[in-house]
Amino acid sequence: MDKQEAFERVRELTKLLDQWTYEYYVLDNPSVSDAEFDRHMNELMMLEEKFPDLRSKTSPTQRVGGAVQDAFKKIPHKRLMLSLGNAYNEDDLRDFDRKVKAALGKDKVDYVGEVKIDGLGMSLVYDAGELQYCVTRGDGNMGEDVTSNVITISSIPLRVKEKRPFEVRGEVYMPLSSLERLNKQREANGEPLLANARNAAAGSIRQLDPKIAASRGLEGFWYYLVNAREIGQRYHHEALDYLDELGFRTNHERRLLHGIEEVLAYVKEYTDKRSSLGYDIDGLVIKVDDIDDYDALGYTAKTPKWAIAYKFPPLEVTTRLKDIFLTVGRTGRITPNAVLEPVRIQGSLVQRATLNNEDFIKEKGLLIGDEVVIRKAADVIPEVVRPVKEKRTGAEVPFVMSEVCPECGQPLTRVQGLHYCLNKDCPSRTIEGIIHFASRDAMDIDGLGSAVIEELFAEGFIKDIPDLYELYQHAQEIKELDGWGDKAVTNMLDAIENSKKQSLERLLFGLGIKEVGSKTAKILARRFRNLDEYFNLTEEELLKIDDIGPIVARCIVAFFADPHKREIIEKLRKFGINFSYLGTDQVDTTNYFYGKTVVLTGALTRFTRNELTSILEGIGAKVSGSVSKKTDVVIAGSDAGSKLVKAQELGILVIDEDTALAHLSSLRGI
Repeated sequence: MDKQEAFERVRELTKLLDQWTYEYYVLDNPSVSDAEFDRHMNELMMLEEKFPDLRSKTSPTQRVGGAVQDAFKKIPHKRLMLSLGNAYNEDDLRDFDRKVKAALGKDKVDYVGEVKIDGLGMSLVYDAGELQYCVTRGDGNMGEDVTSNVITISSIPLRVKEKRPFEVRGEVYMPLSSLERLNKQREANGEPLLANARNAAAGSIRQLDPKIAASRGLEGFWYYLVNAREIGQRYHHEALDYLDELGFRTNHERRLLHGIEEVLAYVKEYTDKRSSLGYDIDGLVIKVDDIDDYDALGYTAKTPKWAIAYKFPPLEVTTRLKDIFLTVGRTGRITPNAVLEPVRIQGSLVQRATLNNEDFIKEKGLLIGDEVVIRKAADVIPEVVRPVKEKRTGAEVPFVMSEVCPECGQPLTRVQGLHYCLNKDCPSRTIEGIIHFASRDAMDIDGLGSAVIEELFAEGFIKDIPDLYELYQHAQEIKELDGWGDKAVTNMLDAIENSKKQSLERLLFGLGIKEVGSKTAKILARRFRNLDEYFNLTEEELLKIDDIGPIVARCIVAFFADPHKREIIEKLRKFGINFSYLGTDQVDTTNYFYGKTVVLTGALTRFTRNELTSILEGIGAKVSGSVSKKTDVVIAGSDAGSKLVKAQELGILVIDEDTALAHLSSLRGI
């Protein structure tokens, strides 16, 4: 076969494979067998291997993943990808409708209701009938080019009949069935399970190896034709139908709604149906149907006035409280934990939940054996809400707090409603202390998770924190343990060695000083820049620092006066651990957040709360855990709860994550 014949055959195979892919993944109505599809795909791969210049970036063969990338390049959006304003109840929706009607001078407005997919916002750009690139939402102005990962989603059309330039926006998500399959694989491999489908989708799209993204079973729904009017579509519901016609996978749970009463009925219907869809939704989106009205309605600085997102209340499910067991923290604090009959909630299987302390259990009125209502606080942390008392059978029994430590058997001490094991040699306290020292916010020793540390402790390789830096002496013995190999041991030892270079604030936090969190550790390190200074500090000197109170000061002085703690620190010194603060403290006083008190709430997408807290504190903001009259601004992610409500009640400025990142855009790496 010469090159011209190969070109014709590649074009023919591409057309066939595109059609069969559309039938299988979008219509769910395949016209050929899997074997027939694979035979044609293999033929195309062979031709592209023989004639590499015939392989396009949108070839069907690229669905399985291309070359590993070094990084994602930035691409500016042709039009801003704005956030949506939020509604939390019927009053909010009626207020939205009232404002729309007033602005348009109409008595009744048609809307389109759509389910709000809990995934990763994405934009697809087409020209001359072919997909050009796929870009994440980013900060709304600029996103990341993730084309090689997104085209592994088979339902996305690589070619369309529309030859004019256009842009489609939607959501890449992970079906719950894909999440369940992936978590089974991770469990079998001894890897931590993924908490929810949204994070799993975002993490998959940000893999530098497209083959990993291809293996994750991702999907996409497309819900907005950006330049609909330019290609002859006046109404949003018709634009969605046109996307169907072009081969896009749109969500058919949508509905044309005539007026606010139909909107409210739609909200009620899908509040009940949300758990039966096979994918996570965190709300509904209500859009004005007539696109010609969009310009008349206009925009705020960050949201369109022609659409609003209704956010569901936290999803609650019931299950059985089978038992309550105690765990021992690094400070000796005893925490009761619920053993639950396994139940799936918002994409993950919940079997455990913290019960905080003995008084919490009494205040909730919980009995072992109760049927209980649970939910996820901020859609992440399992929380026991209340018992279902009317379903009690009489077989339930009250929880009785132990008088001794469950690990070492020593008597417990109750202090201000909390129970503590004060035995410094308690194995659980030691293990938790080592886990804390190695954790991400402390010395960040990759590969030293809780399971690994527990195993190394049980094998006798480590007995306290300094022993981590002598693990190299046991390298051969560790390699002989089940599940270990040369590479795993080498990587762990390299991570331990690299941790010696961490800045002082991480070491202070990692040492586990009572009442000293990562934020306080950073404040201390900026003031007293070498660990040796801490041995002679007085409470009076510490109290001169903002945010250091008498309890914290007392704990710091007591820690460095403890002979056992001093012994640990001296051992760390001998191993070459850095004792100095490495920060620059070059604070930009012109930044929007400088000097402001900020509260974070809800689920964030670009950074974790800890990461964003670190960034904000680094430019001179004060990040607080609670909303008060002293709060200057609240940064609200998705599914924000009581903190958002309180901020609204107090009239405090609330901004979304994208607006916050826009204010931080001058910083390197943002």
